[in-house]
Amino acid sequence: MNSTFSAIQVRRRSQGFTLVEMLVVIAIMSILMTAGAIGLSGMGGKGVTSGVATAESLFDEARSTAISKNMRACVLVAKELTNNPAEDLRRIIVAYEEVDNVATSSTFGQAKNPTNANPKWELSSRGAVLPDQTFYSSVLSKKDQANGSGTIRTVQSTDFVSAKTALTGEYYIYQFNSQGILIDPGNANFQGGSSFIIGTGARNMSKTSTEQPPLVTATSKRDFGGFVVWRNGRTSVFRSPDQMGSDINTLKAGDKF
Repeated sequence: MNSTFSAIQVRRRSQGFTLVEMLVVIAIMSILMTAGAIGLSGMGGKGVTSGVATAESLFDEARSTAISKNMRACVLVAKELTNNPAEDLRRIIVAYEEVDNVATSSTFGQAKNPTNANPKWELSSRGAVLPDQTFYSSVLSKKDQANGSGTIRTVQSTDFVSAKTALTGEYYIYQFNSQGILIDPGNANFQGGSSFIIGTGARNMSKTSTEQPPLVTATSKRDFGGFVVWRNGRTSVFRSPDQMGSDINTLKAGDKF
């Protein structure tokens, strides 16, 4: 009889938690939540994180397009759109060089002007737009990231085979050759290592980026993110703001980026 009663008590105890056990679980959960909050505070905002991921995928698309089509391809970042200023420094497009569409031509289906350093570009799609309040930084993005120098060159939409009115304007360009290697036309010594950096900020969306560039809204370097594009066309995300260059250390609220 006693043994049966003891067994029932043991089973009842095993079905619940003691006060000590519950306190231990709560303490562990508190520690994990605190660690998570600290980790998240060291990351860029959701817009920057999402924007970097989107941009990386477009760079990968451009490189793959160059290799698969065996012709030059590029990533275009809107600098100033004549009829659509709200997408300045936010619209990103992938394009490849103009194709010879003359059926009787010996180069039919191939690059139309493979030796031209500044070819016409065919837009492969409308690309993507960076999240709200997230902009490409022409100040922090460098042609030569290792030395923190050089500005990303630009092209005009007049260099496109065709473009909708909303896409008319000037663009920053990252160009790949037919092997998917990052190049700088006219510069045989270019070794690659260009950076693509975006940040959280604010600007008057009814004006062009020239009239109203984005402004830093906080002093935190964590509001910026991006990656370096190596000579082989691959990308590496910056894990620390300090990897983006010394210029980021001088930014303060209200500065242009």
